[in-house]
Amino acid sequence: MSTKVKISKSSLKNAVKIFRFIKPYKWSFIMGMLCLVISSSMFMIFPGAAGEMANAAIGKAKWNIKVSDFGLIFLAILIVQGLLSYLRTIYFAKVSEFGIADLRKALFEKIITQNIYFFEKNRVGDLTSRITADVEQLQSAFSISLAEFIRQLVVLFFGIIIIAWMAPKLSLIMLLTFPIIVVASILFGRYIRSLSKERQDSLAQSNVIVEESFQSFHTVKAFTNEKFEYNRFSDSILKMLNTSMHYAKMRGLFFIFIITVLFGGLFFILWRGALLVEKGEMEAGDLFSFIIYTGIIGGAIAGIGNLYTVLAGAVGATERIQEILESGQEVQISSDRARNSLNLKGEIEFDKVAFSYPSRPDIEVLHNISFKVKPGMRVALVGSSGAGKSTIIQLLMKFYNPSSGRILVDGLDIENYNHVELRENIAIVPQEIILFGGSIYENILYGKPEASYEDVVEAAKQSYSLEFINSFPEKFETIVGERGIKLSGGQRQRIAIARAILRNPRILILDEATSSLDSESEQTVQIALDELMQNRTSIIIAHRLSTIKSADIIFVLKEGNIVEYGTHEELFEKQGFYAQLIEFQLNAQD
Repeated sequence: MSTKVKISKSSLKNAVKIFRFIKPYKWSFIMGMLCLVISSSMFMIFPGAAGEMANAAIGKAKWNIKVSDFGLIFLAILIVQGLLSYLRTIYFAKVSEFGIADLRKALFEKIITQNIYFFEKNRVGDLTSRITADVEQLQSAFSISLAEFIRQLVVLFFGIIIIAWMAPKLSLIMLLTFPIIVVASILFGRYIRSLSKERQDSLAQSNVIVEESFQSFHTVKAFTNEKFEYNRFSDSILKMLNTSMHYAKMRGLFFIFIITVLFGGLFFILWRGALLVEKGEMEAGDLFSFIIYTGIIGGAIAGIGNLYTVLAGAVGATERIQEILESGQEVQISSDRARNSLNLKGEIEFDKVAFSYPSRPDIEVLHNISFKVKPGMRVALVGSSGAGKSTIIQLLMKFYNPSSGRILVDGLDIENYNHVELRENIAIVPQEIILFGGSIYENILYGKPEASYEDVVEAAKQSYSLEFINSFPEKFETIVGERGIKLSGGQRQRIAIARAILRNPRILILDEATSSLDSESEQTVQIALDELMQNRTSIIIAHRLSTIKSADIIFVLKEGNIVEYGTHEELFEKQGFYAQLIEFQLNAQD
């Protein structure tokens, strides 16, 4: 159940903050508002002119205008109103489309520049919902609801003035219903607003399930859990339907209340007006105008109540968006930097580093880890799952900050390095290669977006990818499919290596880069990796003996501690924990 959003100064202040995205288009907004006010004001001429036309037709005209002239008056008003409505639509479209586009970009920038922990505590579907569903709700509010709300206010304002001048007694009777409807609108609005936010949360939850199912499509298929995922999604949709129907019922009750009061009041005013006409205290045409004005005012009141709930519902979406917009960010996209401006040598030192993940602060993953790596060395991190190997890599890349101790690169604490400049000197070839859905060329170019075509081809050649790329009819323009599904594991791995070669890093990280490959693919990829590791500081996380035996030094981790270190031969002679791991691996292979 979502928390109710109260109408308060803070919530209104949050909603107003979104208007900063409209500020660059303020003149379009002002012109649109001007067209709106003039158009709505001119609309209020119609009922009065229609009543006066009726008076003229029965010979009791107040103005010196013939019945035949009213046709031209109505035509002129319609033409001007049509033109103003067109201009208003264009101006408001510019404000909403450009303003919301800026909002989407700002929101995406905030999300994409967050740290790793942000994505660990927020589900992808919920973040996607904020950029799509929440922003669409705001766009609807900016482009339609807000303008319509102001139009109804203008109509209500001028309508009350006109009927008060035209028939004070009847207007007093009509206005007795006004405070009741307004108070009811506010009370209903508060409740419907909370239901609207709850509905948005339910929709976001549905999106989360869709995202997870599609992203883990292979796992769903492998475990034949199509029915399970369908049932999970159906339950989520059912929950959203229940909330939506409750939301619709409440709005329906609100409409019943307004319609009953409005039409009841309208018939009562019609009866009282007929008595005044009978007594000669009011002209029939004026009563006709008054009835039309009453209907327009009643419609405006109902519209304001309805639009109030719509706009109030948008505040819930505004707060969800504002929550992200006001959050900090790890990197600044707008800052100008020269790529690889640090020109690192690749010396790495961990000095008594301890670490606990923010999501599990009570569990220490690393305990006073200390080691030093000279530039150009090949270092292997070996240990059982959960020993802390990947955590060391994440700390080196500044994905997290150590709980205590220091991490130095080229003798300087990485806290003094800019996140982006440090990471631009590092390339990683992970176990699970994530390729984007574009072409092979685009995926290699991702390592260094400003690289030339010749550089990309050379990177493909050095990674032993060029042969299989040229075997495709479209060559470099071959579409790899979602997450690289159209390529084999070895091909994806070599594309990732080409991407790393193009980046030309000083520090290379190989995280189980060959563990998921068959023997033939592993041999080819290993050759490419050997080429890649030349003259670079390389950190290798691996279990396979073939990958780690050529390392200059091997650090053996156990439960967050370095228990052994040395070359493969030195460690094997000790017959310690490393020897046990190797023996276990050989037995498993046999």
